Amino acid sequence: MVDTPTPASLRPTPRPAISHAAQWGRVTDDGTVYLKAPEGEVLVGQYAAGTPAEGLTFYARKYDDLVVEIDVLESRLNDSKVGAEAASSVISKVREAIAGRSFVGDITSLETRCDALEALVSQKRELERERKAKQRAASQVKREALVVEAESMSGSTAWKATTERYATLVEEWKTLPRVDRSTEQELWKRISTARTNFDKRRRAHFHELDADRKVALERKRELIASAQAAVTTTDPKAGIKKFKDLMAEWKKAPRGSRQDEDKLWKRFKSAQDEFFNSLKEKEAAEDEKLKENIPAKEALAVQAESLLPLEGKDLKTLKHQLRDIQDAWEKAGELPKSDRNRLDGRLKKVEDAIRKEDEKAWTKSNPETVARAAETANAFSDGLSRYESDLAKARERGDTKKAAELEASIASLKILLGAVEETQANL
Repeated sequence: MVDTPTPASLRPTPRPAISHAAQWGRVTDDGTVYLKAPEGEVLVGQYAAGTPAEGLTFYARKYDDLVVEIDVLESRLNDSKVGAEAASSVISKVREAIAGRSFVGDITSLETRCDALEALVSQKRELERERKAKQRAASQVKREALVVEAESMSGSTAWKATTERYATLVEEWKTLPRVDRSTEQELWKRISTARTNFDKRRRAHFHELDADRKVALERKRELIASAQAAVTTTDPKAGIKKFKDLMAEWKKAPRGSRQDEDKLWKRFKSAQDEFFNSLKEKEAAEDEKLKENIPAKEALAVQAESLLPLEGKDLKTLKHQLRDIQDAWEKAGELPKSDRNRLDGRLKKVEDAIRKEDEKAWTKSNPETVARAAETANAFSDGLSRYESDLAKARERGDTKKAAELEASIASLKILLGAVEETQANL
């Protein structure tokens, strides 16, 4: 890594090591480059690809690449983007390059920076140890909580939910940071024991259900056979009732395994669908035949609607005409479902109007109604006569208070009497 030149796009502004290469080394006319190291001049290499000055710059850039390594490492350490071990590896490689003396540059400065970074790495390593210790402690707390939960579920009867929770709990256990091996094994053993005890109880429970499931299977098969036999029922009402009863029995029947239930239900529903689809097809065919009755009933609806409005028409004649239309309506036959409400509603509107008019006429001519109105009018007239007689007496006595009360009562009674008389006039 330290021998590969850094790409130009990542290389920082040229350092003094490049612009003042002669300060840290020298080059002979034949391109031989020497490093001015603390221990004296050291032969670095010979450059034959250019001028002696270019050779000196070439080896200075190797030094500069090492400086870039240190710069990047320092930045990543300060930003906590590299671990202590990885940082130590980079510093070791830079020190190996320094020891190899294959560049031109300030060795003392580079070694000083390596020393400073090693001190920083040491601090990071200590912090990582503390972090991992806290992480292990927190992990142990979480593992112990999972153990407590696992043991608390050992006696559960929520078979499906508890089985799923045990599976999830184990996955959670796997994601937690490791703790002391012996402690972790002991905690896991408790989870395993609790889960095993639950599984034994669950298996025993479902073993007991096997007999019930066999009974359920036989019962559902009987209902399927009945449903298949009911498919050929020719009476629609009887068939619909039969399938309704079978569905009620199906819901009350004991349940088998989910796999068996799905298969059995498909067979039962297939018979049910076959019957109702056949019924729909028959109804559709019948409706198609009934379409020929639509024109006649459309004409009758128009004829009935021509009776409206009723004002100024003889009610007896209207009722006779309506009966003729109703008789013709019945003889015209049934209508398809899609047109039934529409056309029946038009006829019913006319029927309702004539019925209301008939009821109104009956109310006016009803002897009981006339008698009640006359009786009420007589009662009000008698009362009015009494009040007027009492008023005259009160005035003779000079009882102004009583006279005022009687005058108010007489005024109210006259209003009521007027309303009754108006009703009688309208009868």
